[in-house]
Amino acid sequence: MKYPKLRELREAVISLFTPAYTTKFPYAGHTPFEGFRGRPVVDDLNCVGCETCANVCPPHAITFSDDPEKKVRTIRRDYGKCIFCGQCEEHCITRKGVKLSDKIFDIADTDRSRNVDIQQKELLVCNNCGAVITTKEHLKFIHRKLGPKAYSSVLNLNVLNEKLRLAEGQDIQVEVVDHLKRKDMFNILCPNCLRLVLIKYL
Repeated sequence: MKYPKLRELREAVISLFTPAYTTKFPYAGHTPFEGFRGRPVVDDLNCVGCETCANVCPPHAITFSDDPEKKVRTIRRDYGKCIFCGQCEEHCITRKGVKLSDKIFDIADTDRSRNVDIQQKELLVCNNCGAVITTKEHLKFIHRKLGPKAYSSVLNLNVLNEKLRLAEGQDIQVEVVDHLKRKDMFNILCPNCLRLVLIKYL
């Protein structure tokens, strides 16, 4: 029979005379330690709907669905599946779109639907093929990050026009008729369709 070491005896004596480490939550308030990872909280003003958080979410608690006809991206966050790993916060491109709260951690509920958040963002859709490009907020974020370099992209010129309101009250979009032509270059086009225009006419 192996006898306990002095270190183990010391730990046993300390444990015998110290109070319990656990708190009385939920019967009493609980203040988590610094760096505690609670429920992710989304800041809609700083979230651009770029899909990064969904791509890095291990349990697939964050999902996206696009409706090109309504031009809406729906973001669904199921906190019942969330493992609070913090990947969404770490990889957020704006660094402010989602933060793990140290206050919201008690999310137990009898109705799972109450642990689901729905968020919607306006989409940019190609006027020619109907392909989803990205969200408007995502493109504006890229525009701010690139600064003057963003003006080299025709797509960003459309965003700039909307920002400066140069053609306010006027429809500057030209209907795509009988395949892509040079006149369609300043339409909202996906990279593939814009490439076809540039190769053919420039």
